[in-house]
Amino acid sequence: MLSVDQSSTERAPSPGEQDWAGPEALCPGWLEDEVPDGEVPEDSGDPDCATHAYELLQSALCQEGLPRTLDRSAEPRTGSGPLAMTVCVLGSPTAFLPVLLEGGTRCPGAMVLCLSPAWATRVPSETSPGAWSLLLSRGVSFEVGGHSALDTFVPPRRATYVTGTFAAGDAEGGWVAELARDLDCPTGGSGPLARRLEDTLGTRWVLAARAGLPVPPTLAFVLGSRGDLPAEPVAPGVRVVRLEDPQGQESLVQEEVGAFLGGTAMEPYSQVAVRPAGWRWHGTGARSTHGKEEGAAVARAVGARLRGLREEDSVLLEALVPTARLPVPPPRSPAPRLPVALRICTLVCRSWGDRPQLCQVACCVGRAEAPVRHGAALPQGLDSSLQQWGVVAPGQRQALATRLQGAAEAAMAALLAAEAELSPQQRGGARARTDLLGVDFLLACVDDTLELVALSANSQRCLETCVLAEAMGRAVGEPPGDLPQLLAEALLHRAQCHLVEGKDILLIGAGGISKSFVWEAARDYGLKIHLVESDPEHFAAGLVETFLPYDSREHRRDEEHAERVAELVRARGLRPHACLSYWDDCVVLAALVCQRLGLRGNPPAAVRVAKQKSRTHEHLQRCRRGRPPPAAFAVPCRRLQSHGDVERAAGAVPFPAVAKLEFGAGAVGVRLVENAGQCHQHAARLWRDLRDDADHPGIGLGWGNAMLLMEYVPGTEHDVDLVLYDGRLLGAWVSDNGPTRLPAFLETAACLPSCLPADRQAQLVRAALRCCQACGLHDGVFNVELKLGPAGPRLLEINPRMGGFYLRDWIREVYGPDLLLAAVLVALGTPPVLPARPAPRGHLVGVMCLGSEHGEALGGGGGGGGMETLRELQRRGLVRLNRLFEEAAGAGEYEEPCLSVACGAGTRAEACLRLLGLCQALGIDSPRYPVQHFLSHFT
Repeated sequence: MLSVDQSSTERAPSPGEQDWAGPEALCPGWLEDEVPDGEVPEDSGDPDCATHAYELLQSALCQEGLPRTLDRSAEPRTGSGPLAMTVCVLGSPTAFLPVLLEGGTRCPGAMVLCLSPAWATRVPSETSPGAWSLLLSRGVSFEVGGHSALDTFVPPRRATYVTGTFAAGDAEGGWVAELARDLDCPTGGSGPLARRLEDTLGTRWVLAARAGLPVPPTLAFVLGSRGDLPAEPVAPGVRVVRLEDPQGQESLVQEEVGAFLGGTAMEPYSQVAVRPAGWRWHGTGARSTHGKEEGAAVARAVGARLRGLREEDSVLLEALVPTARLPVPPPRSPAPRLPVALRICTLVCRSWGDRPQLCQVACCVGRAEAPVRHGAALPQGLDSSLQQWGVVAPGQRQALATRLQGAAEAAMAALLAAEAELSPQQRGGARARTDLLGVDFLLACVDDTLELVALSANSQRCLETCVLAEAMGRAVGEPPGDLPQLLAEALLHRAQCHLVEGKDILLIGAGGISKSFVWEAARDYGLKIHLVESDPEHFAAGLVETFLPYDSREHRRDEEHAERVAELVRARGLRPHACLSYWDDCVVLAALVCQRLGLRGNPPAAVRVAKQKSRTHEHLQRCRRGRPPPAAFAVPCRRLQSHGDVERAAGAVPFPAVAKLEFGAGAVGVRLVENAGQCHQHAARLWRDLRDDADHPGIGLGWGNAMLLMEYVPGTEHDVDLVLYDGRLLGAWVSDNGPTRLPAFLETAACLPSCLPADRQAQLVRAALRCCQACGLHDGVFNVELKLGPAGPRLLEINPRMGGFYLRDWIREVYGPDLLLAAVLVALGTPPVLPARPAPRGHLVGVMCLGSEHGEALGGGGGGGGMETLRELQRRGLVRLNRLFEEAAGAGEYEEPCLSVACGAGTRAEACLRLLGLCQALGIDSPRYPVQHFLSHFT
């Protein structure tokens, strides 16, 4: 906590000077109505609506130094197919302009601004009975470089995501809310949701009761029939009194007012305000201010406000919480310093995985006795505001900024949770959700510490203020902020999630228990999975749309299998939109099936090169163009199919070397060999024990048990997970592995984000990208394993599918995006929207568990029971478990990990400490399995 250890030398403000600005006065408007240069296009709808809004758009573009909108409405736009994405913004162009411009750059043509109700039509939905589809016949489209065009759409363009200016009580908000009501596509807000956000009492109760945030002490009077509040709402700092008849309960009102004014919550404060609240009162400024000792006058003011009280309204009696007054340096001028008020505006969006994310903070400062009203003050940054208030130490300002982020995101999480409990009718549609909101705070002083006090929420005012702050920063040379990018990504991502709903996906190979998330994700995204699987009794058979049992385990016959699978699909009358595989064994078969069905995918030859490890390196060694060329990342290796091959390889590959399966997975059978003799011994054991898929399913033995000998590469081991579309890198995530238990190379520990500095991570990403591109892999999600030594990255292997084990789960938890969804979108022919500047939400550090080492500690017998403890910790959000196998897979040197146990924290050091303590407590750590050593690369 930030302590206020001195009292200010300035005089205390008088009651009049402390007049509270109130939450409705925090966010000034920012754009004056100006007539643009050039002609305004004619409009067939309401000219007062569309023409005026078009003028505002041209003025805003002019202020940004961008060309005015090109009118190409005379040439209708056609060709909007079933996979076309349309993010529709309804209403005023000004608040959402930066988002439209950013979205137009990220996905040209996908962002469409609708300025008039005459430009759109609601038609009954073909997919959701009782809902409506929004069809756009006209709109302003946004392209790369800030270019925009007025378009007509023939046939009308179907919206896949809708948001807009749902301002409560605003004339424009009426037609916007009506067009967005009960749509079959995701809707970022609605009229009813905006009204709920603008109701100070309702939001303040949620902020106090559910988010646990301090709020101004509040006494609220409502009609007894009001049903949007809990029957007996209880929240710290908020008391709600239900009145059956406001005119006949004067004694009750006087009693409640007296108890409130004399209560402990009011002890720190000297003034109160009486005001009506509810969406109808937004911006009216109707209130009166009183001293706490004026009990009779306060009661009369409350009584006067109660006359004419409506069911959706309330009358609030609240403490006027003054801005904290800190010691400040002596003024440069002898002129008197007037008391001022500071209000903090935060903008929060629903980001990846439905998590709240703080986008921007802006502060407004004004005279304490003259509240800061909309349009009357310019915003400023939080850091400079805190310095102005006397918070000198950078660490203290950073601590306050961190607390503000936590408070703002907690506020949105609580409001979204309350919103999720509403019926579709109360939300304005089954698909309506709040994706963007503002939360206002003030900086108060409580018990000699600075405290953030939450005032209220709003649907658009903070957006306008933060957009203004962003534009002001650019005017003085500040680099562009993250606000437009974060908001555009949130809108586009939700539109893409809708885009995949109902799509038919042909999935080749179900995999084991480690792939269980696929079926859960398919349900959540609304995918129709048609599964081709060798095991006719697989547990996923009842979890998919269509189950197609077909034995493809002998993968040396994949050409034949692909033809039969294609025939099987056609015989069932299936018309899949995409085909892919997450299972290592089936990636080549999936590529061949795509080829036969005419679906998007990588060339089978490219997948074969990546799948066969020796071919990967031999191919890359021939790729000598570029700086550096892909050959620079390849490692000398030789294929081993007989003991004679071992002798020949020993002459070409220096020792120590690594011997492993040519098509292996999970590091099974990988071993460090010091000389040719050890290589002979290891090959003999492996060829004896692992002959076909039945000996150890899922590690590639369906391709045979050929081996390779590869030069040993010193350095640390890393995974790079890539998303490519048309050969273009869209996203990359680097994770680190801990030291392995030599002479085997089974994974022991991992962490995300990487410990490496940014330039070293960039080396790994570029090496992974160049290797994939050189092998011909241009579309999909790929996992690349590399070593990083002093001389840079060296390739171990390419997995031409999504990363296995815990990687998808971890990347989703730490960064937000879902690799599974990305793979589906690429296969559908749509480039997935991913974070342009991915920022980690925290750190995850995990350790692998083995049945041979940890079976007793994790099992129920022998006093173990650790697994149940881990499950309970997972339910409480304290650990992340990724079950890799239902039971121990393999034995001895062929064993695979059965479980990944991870702990998260705000720092890597804290995550390591938590994990080590957990492993010691549960017996996972032991002299034979030294967890501290496995974590040594991360500390």
